[in-house]
Formats: sequence, structure tokens, C-alpha cells
Amino acid sequence: MNFYRSVLRPLLFCLDAERAHHLAIQGLKLGLIPFPAPRFDPVLRTNLMGLDFPTPIGLAAGFDKNAEVFEALLKLGFGFVETGTVTPQAQPGNDKPRMFRLIEDNGVINRLGFNNLGLDRYKAKIRRWSETGNIGIVGANVGKNKTSSDSIADYGMGISALSDYASYLVVNVSSPNTPGLRDLQAKDDLKELLAAVMVARNTSSKRPPLLLKIAPDLSPEDKQDIANVALDAAIDGIIVTNTTVERQSTLRSRHNSEAGGLSGGPLFQISTDVLRDMYSLTDGRIPLIGVGGVSNGEQAYLKIKAGASLVQIYSAMIYRGPQIGALIANELAALVKNDGYQNVSEAIGSDHR
Repeated sequence: MNFYRSVLRPLLFCLDAERAHHLAIQGLKLGLIPFPAPRFDPVLRTNLMGLDFPTPIGLAAGFDKNAEVFEALLKLGFGFVETGTVTPQAQPGNDKPRMFRLIEDNGVINRLGFNNLGLDRYKAKIRRWSETGNIGIVGANVGKNKTSSDSIADYGMGISALSDYASYLVVNVSSPNTPGLRDLQAKDDLKELLAAVMVARNTSSKRPPLLLKIAPDLSPEDKQDIANVALDAAIDGIIVTNTTVERQSTLRSRHNSEAGGLSGGPLFQISTDVLRDMYSLTDGRIPLIGVGGVSNGEQAYLKIKAGASLVQIYSAMIYRGPQIGALIANELAALVKNDGYQNVSEAIGSDHR
């Protein structure tokens, strides 16, 4: 970790953020990043949605967009990896530059716009993994094409194509970088969408868990509607949250006015507040995955106590290095045991008790 901070990070930070990301992907493909063979404390084992997670700390969607290096990422110490977002057709995303580090704020702004190589190439990689060992837990995050005239058809196509192969599926209606996407969180639109993707998922004999990923920028009424629709649809989980379009006055980076979704440190409190609200609004009946601004075990534990059954990270890997998943897991295990719990699941939602 110190080698990353003192040597690799300064070199990567000399490059454009997106170019550095591509180099990281290539390094993982070529095996240039060492795998430490992490050992997970049994206190972190989590059974959720019919899946056995060695640790509740996973990697969020957005890093491995095209399902190219998820097996290497699992070896680095993540308890699970979410790939994508994938759309039915390949698309280049928004104009460059479109990714910015907010170094002084430990944050990132991106307006990538679901750039990916398309469903066929993505499916081939997930299918190959599924049929040749299927080691680890790999989620598939599904979106819609920017120019699509039928959003529901796009989601249905992705869910149907991947249901036999992914460990779990995610309906992403919360990226701020595809015009009109967040409108699908509105009550009636969301109800129609979830009904359709549940049908698509249920055509599979495997019927993997189906989750919804929501935005942090929601009114109290929006959150109540989403909770009600999710409960009525009987989906398997909610990922809370995507990036925010809000900009706090405390941001110090020169990039803080760039358009796009803000992640990392500035998102932590915003997303945790939404997480806490969603746990209350669903009465803890739907598993929640907490995302946003987690960079250490203490913050992961705060997400869990607020109501998260699992926690995802991404921006922290940019600032703290590729072994961050295992590091946070170890820190979390110590905190859980210090509070006298036999298993991390006992701490879920403890702030509400």
C-alpha cells in the first residue's frame, strides 16, 4: 500500500484520470499487479440473497465496465465485484475529457455516459466465467443506450441475456450522465420498469437476485415512492447510492465545477443519509448495499450500522491502491469483534435499534 502511495500513485496522477484507469485495466490483464492472497476473518462471512460473500466489501460498478478483469479484482481481496454498466449496443459515451480527480477532496467527478463495448462482448466474458469454474461473486450492472427509444426494452434485453450467468443483476436508473435516465426513478415509470425486468429475469432457470441502483439526489417523497415500489415489486435489494450532482461549498479542487457525478469523500455523508432513510422506509425488509465515499473500515462499519448488508467502494481504490478491499475488510473485522458481535450481520441496522 505504501509503495502505491509513494511510487505508483504519483506516476498515475501525472496522467489524465481516464488514461490512468485504462492503464490499471491493462496492468490487471497482464498480471502486473501482485495478488496478495488475502485471508478473510470468518466474522465477515455474509449470506445474503442466496449468495455466500467471504466479506461484505465489494467493488462497485464502473471500474470493470466490460467485464475484463473481475477475476483479478477478486484475487486482490474484494468480496464481490460488480461489472458494467453494460448497454445493449456498444456506445462511446460522452465527449472527453470526462473524468476528473478532486485530489484535495478525495473525490472524483465523471461524466462518462455508459461507455462500453456492448452486451454481446460483455455476455461472452461473463458466460465463459460462469461455465468454467464460477469462482467468486460477480454482479452485472445493466443500463440503457443513450439514443434508445425504448428504455424498458433495453433493460429487459440486458437482464434476459445475463440472467443465466451473473451472480446478481442490477438495474441502473441513477447515473446522472445519460439524459433522462433518472426520470425512470419516478413512481409510475419505476413500477413499469421493475415489472418488466422481473419478467425478463424470471425466464432464467437460475433467477439470480435482482437489485435496483438509486441516486442520492432524491426528495423525501421520491425515497418513499421508491421504497414502496421496491417492496411491491419484491426485488431482492437496493444499491444506495450512485454519484451526486450536488456540489458542497466546502469542495476545494479546481475541478469542483465540472459537470457529472461526484463520488468519493464528498459523497459519504449524503449517501449514508439516504441509506439510513431507505432502511427505515423499507423496515429493513430489503437488503441494501451501501455505496459512496467509503475509504476505510470505520466508514464501512458506519454504512452497515446505518442499514447496509454489503458495502461497495471505487474511488478509494484510486487514492489508496488496489489492495484497498482487503485492507478495509481487515479494519472492519477488528471493529465488529471489538463491539462483541460474532458476525458482521448482527451489526446491520444497529443505529435503528
